[in-house]
Amino acid sequence: MRRWLEGLRELRQYPSAIGGMALIAFLIALSVYTVIAIPYNQALDLWRGGEEWRMHPINAGPVWADRLTGGNKPETVLVSSADADVREAGFEGGRQVRIPLAFNYDYGDFPSEINLFLKTEDTDREAFVRLSWQTPDGETIPLGGRRIAQEDRVSISQNRALEARLGVSPHIGLFADALDGDDPSPQAGRYQLMVDAILYGEEASLDADLAVYGRVHGIAGTDHQRRDIMVALLWGTPVALAFGLLAAVGTTVTTLVIAATGVWFGGLVDATIQRLTEVNIILPLLPILVMVGTLYSTSIWLMLGVVIALGIFSAGIKMYRAMLLPIRQAPYIEAARAYGASNSRIIMRYMIPRILPVLIPTFVTLIPTYVFLEASLAVLGLGDPILPTWGKVLNDAQVQSALYNGFYYWVVSPALLLMLTGLGFAMLGFALDRVFNPRLRTQ
Repeated sequence: MRRWLEGLRELRQYPSAIGGMALIAFLIALSVYTVIAIPYNQALDLWRGGEEWRMHPINAGPVWADRLTGGNKPETVLVSSADADVREAGFEGGRQVRIPLAFNYDYGDFPSEINLFLKTEDTDREAFVRLSWQTPDGETIPLGGRRIAQEDRVSISQNRALEARLGVSPHIGLFADALDGDDPSPQAGRYQLMVDAILYGEEASLDADLAVYGRVHGIAGTDHQRRDIMVALLWGTPVALAFGLLAAVGTTVTTLVIAATGVWFGGLVDATIQRLTEVNIILPLLPILVMVGTLYSTSIWLMLGVVIALGIFSAGIKMYRAMLLPIRQAPYIEAARAYGASNSRIIMRYMIPRILPVLIPTFVTLIPTYVFLEASLAVLGLGDPILPTWGKVLNDAQVQSALYNGFYYWVVSPALLLMLTGLGFAMLGFALDRVFNPRLRTQ
């Protein structure tokens, strides 16, 4: 124990160790925050779909990246009838409703899309809605009318008749200061969408939500399915650390125990372990995982089990065996046998602890290896389809040609987190190697 405490105190002399521990502490804190702030079931709902999706823009970049470069691209503007001054008037058999959805717009670019979400309740038949658009300079642009179902979406930006009248896409024409020039600019000021509806039913009601989608969103942006990439970046952290840690612990502990058992018993036991190890060494891990994911399941926990199973009889057994053979002949082992210590006690209490300090650096640097393995499987399309992970984000970016379309944020964010994970554990592992490796301590 004294040797361990001295080694940990010695780590303070290495800036790389301090930097590595700071990065690892940041990743652990981020994981804890994620699990508390976004529970598992909520994260799955956010990633697979839900009401939140429809209010996000498609392929929107991070807000900070635009503001950092001096841009003023629009963020999404949401206006609800719950906050509007709704006017109602009843008539025999129904009601007439007017909902003004007003908002301020002062961005330097046009929105990417405009949608109106309508929901009726307690109606005897389909309601009729007429829409009109009011600009800051007082102009009123009729948007037409239509019957609506109980829940309906009116895509104003895809109104072809309106596009023909304006001469440009509606999400540009409705905000343009002047349409005469070749390069129109958005007009700043207060806009209003007027919703006039005829509802059939004494208790009928109408809820309206206007979404003026921006071109930037949140800290990490959105993808092609309107999903907030920040959800995957946050939840990818505990998933990556858990996968890497469990795989490293499972393979290292089992391999060490098997190697020590073979060294202690020797003979047929040791020979069998060595032959199994030699056969397992030539088996390629990644192709086997690809085969399992293709033919059976891409569950991340199944992949973890396969990784641990294939890692038990790994090349590490031969290294551990070489380190344990001299220990088997040590005087204190003979003393333990003399006072009647059992085989399991000798292996677990006297042999394995002797080489643990040397193995700690290897164990630490092994964690990011399995983190990268999980990300590699996801990039190849074999990631868990349920969990939002860094590799899944990279896979979606690859499929959608994010780099070729200019969506660099889609690739850079998860790649940066992967690099920080590898860097943190590598810096700490190299420093631990300098502290606990006897050969390096003498240099």
